[in-house]
This record gives sequence, structure tokens and C-alpha cells, in this order.
Amino acid sequence: MTRIATLNSPFLLGFDDIERALDRVTKATSDGYPPYNIERIVACSEKAECLRITLAVAGFRRDQLEVLVEESQLLIRGRQVDEKDRLYLHRGIAARQFQRAFLLADGMKVLGADLQNGLLSVDLVRPEAERVAQAIKINVHE
Repeated sequence: MTRIATLNSPFLLGFDDIERALDRVTKATSDGYPPYNIERIVACSEKAECLRITLAVAGFRRDQLEVLVEESQLLIRGRQVDEKDRLYLHRGIAARQFQRAFLLADGMKVLGADLQNGLLSVDLVRPEAERVAQAIKINVHE
């Protein structure tokens, strides 16, 4: 793996995970389906940043959708199967499958998911990190 120039500084120690995450995101391919929005939710909480990811999943039932967190990724999958007993005169709406992956920062938590009017909304929160200062004792060797 080639080093990303901005992460190549000797002052950035222990950021290998970020480098791997950026590499994973740049290699991810997507066909644009289903379309989605990401918005900041203001009324969520005073001390936390809240986000909502909304995907247009018209035609999918609740049992055909899956939302899970796996290895710091939010994975949203949809699986539709063809109904063999239907006879179409014209078929413009295909049964599709999709997977959308969103890389989550440390501390991000999924609050829940809602399906309403063909839109799947997934709410996330990142609690504000505590600011911790630690004094380090300096040993003197004579």
C-alpha cells in the first residue's frame, strides 16, 4: 500500500487505521443506487452531533432490508427476489439488490432505523469526546 502524502508526516503517529479506511473508501465502487441523503439533525441533542442517512428504497419491504454495523462500517442491504408467478406485459421496475457501506468514525453509534413512505432513515450520533489532559512524570537519571 502506498502512503498518502498527508499522513506521511513524522508527527502523525498511530494513524494507520485512518490510512486503511481512506484506502477502503477510495476503492469502493457504487452504481448510485439507491440514491441517498446525509443530513445533520439539529434538534437531536445539545452535546452530540447527530446525522441521518436517508435512502430511497421504494418497493422494498421491511423484511427485504438489513441494517447492520460491522467492523466500523454501517452496512445497508436490500434484497428483492423476482416473483416467478407474475406475468408482465411491460417491466420497467426491476427487482434489485443493493449494498451501501458507510465508514463510521470512532464513537459513532447507530440510534435506530425507520422505514416510511419508501424512505429508509438511519440515525447516528457521535457523543462529544471528553477532553483529557494527563501530566507525564519525567524521570531523571544521573
